[in-house]
Amino acid sequence: MLNEMDRQYLDIVKRIIEKGYYDRNRTEIATLKIPHQIMQFDLEEGFPILTTKFVAFKTAVKELLWIFKDQSNDVKKLQEQNVHIWDKWALEDGSIGNAYGFQIAKYHQIDTLIEALKNNPQDRRMIMNLWNIEDLPKMALQPCCFLTMWDVTNGKLNCMLVQRSGDMGLGVPFNTSQYAVLVHMIAQVTGLKAGLLTHVINNAHVYENHIEGLKLQLSRKEEALEAPKFWINPEIKNFYDFTAEDVKLICYNHLGKINLGSVAV
Repeated sequence: MLNEMDRQYLDIVKRIIEKGYYDRNRTEIATLKIPHQIMQFDLEEGFPILTTKFVAFKTAVKELLWIFKDQSNDVKKLQEQNVHIWDKWALEDGSIGNAYGFQIAKYHQIDTLIEALKNNPQDRRMIMNLWNIEDLPKMALQPCCFLTMWDVTNGKLNCMLVQRSGDMGLGVPFNTSQYAVLVHMIAQVTGLKAGLLTHVINNAHVYENHIEGLKLQLSRKEEALEAPKFWINPEIKNFYDFTAEDVKLICYNHLGKINLGSVAV
């Protein structure tokens, strides 16, 4: 049965390739784009990861923890874990400037969110925001996934992720799975169940050099496999105790890697 991540993701990719607006952007590679795309997943029903191509789940988790647990901007800490996705953006000091984890740490955003979820779960102001205007010039890359808004309904933790710019070929599959993990982690340490993850992409685009690879992936749509099961270590009660080994996918079957080349910088 076609899982929801494959279905929703490939529908957007197909629309972009068939009807997208073609133009140049800040990188050297042109894109096709469609604005305002939305995917939504019930995390109790399945984990949102593609099966029509391999997604490097463990690498995605390591980057997630680097941002939200370590609250780091030090690229060397990723390289020590054999994660090199930020190498091309590293500044002379080896950091990505005042971006991502720096903003989580600066305003104690994880702690504030967890405190609100535990003590005032009907608060309508539970937001983590990485788009700090005064720090934007000091960032190696201004955040793509920049905003999460949180809600508790019937004991379930729901999250809306807002992404200003979504590279459908390389970035978005990573991002959706990462934030699904984050919802599960925060739900566990606040005594909630994981609920909805709604992923809003303002500028959903396909780079010109990714089109053929994504067409190959689209050709696999009818062969898509069942979504894997998600496991999280039930012993972890403090968010800062999580490691990459405390979350796993069980029976993650996929149709193999698709080489789209390097990310546009």
